[in-house]
Amino acid sequence: MNPRFPSFLLVMALAAVAAPVTAAVTAAPANQQKVSNAEQEVAAFLRSEMQERQIPGLQLAVIQGGKVVLTRNFGLASLQYQVPVTETSLFSINSATKSFAGVAVMQLVQEGKIDLAAPIGEYLTGLPPAWQAVTVTQLLNHTSGLPDVLDQRSGKLVGPLPDDGAAAWTAVQALPVEAQPGERFRYNQTNYVLLAQLIERQGGQPFTTFIQRRQFDVAGMRHSGFGDAKDVVANKASSYVLDRGGKGYRNVIEDFPVFMRAGAGINSNVGELANWLIALQSGRLLAPASVEKLWQPTSLKDGKPAPWALGWPSIGRSEHRAVAGIGGARSAFYVYPDDGLAVIILSNLAGAQPEQLIDTIASFYIPGLRQQRGGAYAAHLLRKQAAIDGFDGLDKKLAAIRRQHGLSEPTEDDLNAWGYRLLGRQQAKQAAAVFQLGVQLYPQGANGHDSLAEAYEADGAKAQAITHYRRSLELDPGNTHAVARLRALGVN
Repeated sequence: MNPRFPSFLLVMALAAVAAPVTAAVTAAPANQQKVSNAEQEVAAFLRSEMQERQIPGLQLAVIQGGKVVLTRNFGLASLQYQVPVTETSLFSINSATKSFAGVAVMQLVQEGKIDLAAPIGEYLTGLPPAWQAVTVTQLLNHTSGLPDVLDQRSGKLVGPLPDDGAAAWTAVQALPVEAQPGERFRYNQTNYVLLAQLIERQGGQPFTTFIQRRQFDVAGMRHSGFGDAKDVVANKASSYVLDRGGKGYRNVIEDFPVFMRAGAGINSNVGELANWLIALQSGRLLAPASVEKLWQPTSLKDGKPAPWALGWPSIGRSEHRAVAGIGGARSAFYVYPDDGLAVIILSNLAGAQPEQLIDTIASFYIPGLRQQRGGAYAAHLLRKQAAIDGFDGLDKKLAAIRRQHGLSEPTEDDLNAWGYRLLGRQQAKQAAAVFQLGVQLYPQGANGHDSLAEAYEADGAKAQAITHYRRSLELDPGNTHAVARLRALGVN
């Protein structure tokens, strides 16, 4: 099953653009020292991934030891006008804006104006009774159980008037809660609408003004700001999504309603985001103890870990932990607090999923990460090998690559994403080979069997498709996609 990319934007596709993808690096400053082998490998890796994922334009920054050690600009900010990406280009960071909201809440916590454990009903009046006991932490880490003001299926606001924010806010408050506070995680825009109201009430100014004065200005982010397609934003990179079948692009109209801008809406570039991360970690935005609290993993009521810290996705693992900002499957940054490293990638393609690339780039600076999280680089090398001598024996090719480079296995997501890109190009046999490898490596993954079944179905191999849809259902009885496809194939 192809996972939908988590994009907080209301998408309207306007016109297909058939311009080719480019990935040229802009000229380096005259005083820049000769790039290291690692930097050359990073650039080569990103060029390859841009071509594979059909990313028009991209920016990269690496921060190490509190200093920016690498920046690169690739490709085109505008396909229509053939404008290259430069250091001044601004990109939408979409839901990575939530990381700024998390910092804003913690700034007010530090001032004694917010208690993370307090119910939101202590600060905001007029909320439905079932909402009032939700704590500030449960809003920040998406464990509130509240209904979502954004319909994730349609990408539109709930209610009878999809473009009316006031009507949507009234409509969502009439919906039943989905779970008791703290019982389960569900990514939810309602949480950040409430957090914006909380920040405005306790901070004494509009949310966007608070961020401008307390974060942008302090960090020297002179060109960053809030805005969507209705706003005139100088040097803004155009936003795209791939057309069906991966043939050309469509323009994306980004709509970030003002009342929801604690959840999305910031435009920035890697240089200014680097300034912000450095300011955050150097004590200029928060005291070190507050930053530590901000990034501390949170948990559900039953003690199981929640996927988010306080406004930041938490990349939990035994070593080289990371916290992240991820937005629209197009822009992302990871901070590795124990390793003194941060990596930022911004792109102008919704669905590019640069978050899948960051650990690989980080592994050039954190050698131990390669054995732990080198799967994306292994998939990259495997893809290059398959382009040379075909898709037969992918398991043997992968084993040789891992031995040679000391890499971990590709994750299910690495292989799933590659397979669906092939399927989108009508390369069903090659996609099936990739999904077969995924099922071989992760035999208990219901999603992998569902994906393999899709590839078989696309290739006309009905019996094999049925086999794997059935296996997917055995592993996940709630897989409605498999049920629907089996019915379409004549299986009750």
